[in-house]
Amino acid sequence: MDAITLSIFASRIDAICEEMGVVLRRTAFSPNIMDRLDFSCAVFDARGELCAQAAHIPVHLGSMAYAMRGIVSQVNWQPGDMLILNDPYLGGTHLPDVTVIAPLFIDAQCCAFVCNRAHHADIGAESPGSMPISTHLDEEGMIIPPTVLVKNGRLDEALMDMITARTRNPRQARGDFSAQISANRIGLQRLKALIEKMGLAEFDESLRQLNDYAERLAIATLQTIPDGHYEACDYMDDDGRGQQDIPIRASVHVREGQVDIDFTGTAGEVSGNINCPLSVTAAAVFYVFRCLMPDYTPACQGSFRPLNIRAPDACLVNATRPAAVAAGNVETSTRIVDVILEALAVALPQRIPAASHGSMNNLAMGSADAETGWDYYETMGGGTGASAAGPGLSAVQTHMTNTLNTPVEVLEKRYPIRVRCYAIRYNSGGAGHYYGGDGLIREFEFLRPATVTLLSERRRHAPPGLAGGHGGQCGVNSLNGETLSAKLCIHVQAGDCLTVATAGGGGWGPVST
Repeated sequence: MDAITLSIFASRIDAICEEMGVVLRRTAFSPNIMDRLDFSCAVFDARGELCAQAAHIPVHLGSMAYAMRGIVSQVNWQPGDMLILNDPYLGGTHLPDVTVIAPLFIDAQCCAFVCNRAHHADIGAESPGSMPISTHLDEEGMIIPPTVLVKNGRLDEALMDMITARTRNPRQARGDFSAQISANRIGLQRLKALIEKMGLAEFDESLRQLNDYAERLAIATLQTIPDGHYEACDYMDDDGRGQQDIPIRASVHVREGQVDIDFTGTAGEVSGNINCPLSVTAAAVFYVFRCLMPDYTPACQGSFRPLNIRAPDACLVNATRPAAVAAGNVETSTRIVDVILEALAVALPQRIPAASHGSMNNLAMGSADAETGWDYYETMGGGTGASAAGPGLSAVQTHMTNTLNTPVEVLEKRYPIRVRCYAIRYNSGGAGHYYGGDGLIREFEFLRPATVTLLSERRRHAPPGLAGGHGGQCGVNSLNGETLSAKLCIHVQAGDCLTVATAGGGGWGPVST
């Protein structure tokens, strides 16, 4: 296949993922999917290898790429079926992220899969927002093992009713699940049309060539990293259950375009919920090395072939059931990125940025009131690290998340909240030849009593600078002016004001005199 034809083929399957995302967004009911865009869409081949993905959420997409082959091999797929799951130890990330998978059959042969994953603000946990300060997976909400939700094209109404009944707003939950089904249906239609036009043999051969091309690009990129052994260690602030300064250690061994990443020396599983399954760890690793590759590198399995990941069993980044994982997906994954980047900075000092704000700054809140109950969840941005190319960006989402903020107007219209302040946290970025980006400040006034859960990081350990640059300022959480811990669940009253000030990014290079 010539280069132009291969490029057109790659663009066609990428466009299928993008259109799936548009359908999912426009048919969803919740702000979490409709406004924040906390979802991802992808296409896989018949073996469960990644073919294409839209530019959605890195932690969703990398974990799906890592785990999909195992899921595909364990299911007796039939035409018209769709599978639903959220189990973190069976290919999921954390329970709010629910995945819906659909096989594509042509002439009785399963030839591909379409898949989407969306974050549901309520998945049945006792605390509103379903991001509790948990110590056990069962405390984090409803666990959905791989289960057929749509059979022979018909929705299993009893299963849907059972799932949505566990939520505080069944109508909204049903709307979001229906949006996920609709996204898969449009993906199946578009993919079927493409394969029927090309022919299945040519489609499979095109995928093979696309993956081989991606692998060549990946190896060429990795060969620009000097062969050697690079190490780094950073720390999680705490696990929300009393354990602090929890190390994540990684060694990166580079040899002739192949890279081994080993997490030996990382802390063991903790009591709190910052543990993460290996699929999430893989997503963080994939993300770092994908950022080094050219923009035109196809987003398929081939680009990850030169990467080998190892982690001890039952450690923080390779958790085992039933360890709690709600924050591992959002917070620990982000720290893994920091550690890998720090290790690579020795080898690529002009390409690697200083640490970014290092947290998704998760805020879950709501009320369990029988008549006026509500659930809301959001993540907040911060400052990015500066680099040799220039200063960091301010008040943006970084690394493992790629969501938008919820507009103030939407938030105030739908929930009993008033946003008192939403601003850049000036001078919070680290000083240097290039300054790190600034964090943000978001202040919420509660109009009715509510339960609030915060899962945040970089409140004890500041994002470090690089090449002589200073670290960014730590983030600060406070209620009515009194400082709160990084991870907690509290009850607030009408009139209370919660302020989240996120960390700035690290500076790069010594401060100019």
